[in-house]
Amino acid sequence: MLLATGVSWRRLNIPGCEHLTGRGVYYGAAKTEAIACQDEHIYLIGGANSAGQAAMYFSQYASKVTMLVRGNSLTKSMSQYLIEQIDATPNIDVVTHTEVVEVAGDSKLETLTLLHNDTGEKETVNATSLFIFIGAQPETDWLEGVVTRDRRGYILTGTDLKQNGQRISGWHLDRDPFLLESSVPGIFVAGDVRHQSVKRVASGVGEGSISIMFVHRYLSEVRA
Repeated sequence: MLLATGVSWRRLNIPGCEHLTGRGVYYGAAKTEAIACQDEHIYLIGGANSAGQAAMYFSQYASKVTMLVRGNSLTKSMSQYLIEQIDATPNIDVVTHTEVVEVAGDSKLETLTLLHNDTGEKETVNATSLFIFIGAQPETDWLEGVVTRDRRGYILTGTDLKQNGQRISGWHLDRDPFLLESSVPGIFVAGDVRHQSVKRVASGVGEGSISIMFVHRYLSEVRA
């Protein structure tokens, strides 16, 4: 069995957001969207690693990337190496104490209304692309008690299943779990739902292909 149930992005509940999702407002990001933003000024919501990684990627295509962060800095939610990369990238601006409270446009995104929560002032800016990185929820609630998950619900696989160098209890095979194999022999995991996976379409496709190789290896063991 191959599990590739993905994640549900947490939604931004503000006026105009649902209407414009997919028409200038996006949850997460893909390579095609980055390329489509060539020479644009884009806005990005979020202050964790996924937002930082996206900002670095978009900076290769967009003329300017503005990160909107509710808190007073990135240090509490982002790895230091990413903060340093962002600081060293001239076309990335980090605007703290700021959140988007409304998006507007007819058939596509046209403006954002920003609230600067340190002063209470509001500002309307022109925008054609807004990318939202405010967290995701893995679709694994139905697997509770079936496979081992981390505290956020992502499924553990391969070497991540070892505890203090030892196999997890309940693993009855002589071998260790394969790279993308869960705590249940023969159940494999690919894509965003896997613990520590790279949240990119290309990565998910690659993991799916690799999983099939391990499925065949597992089946050959069962038949032996």
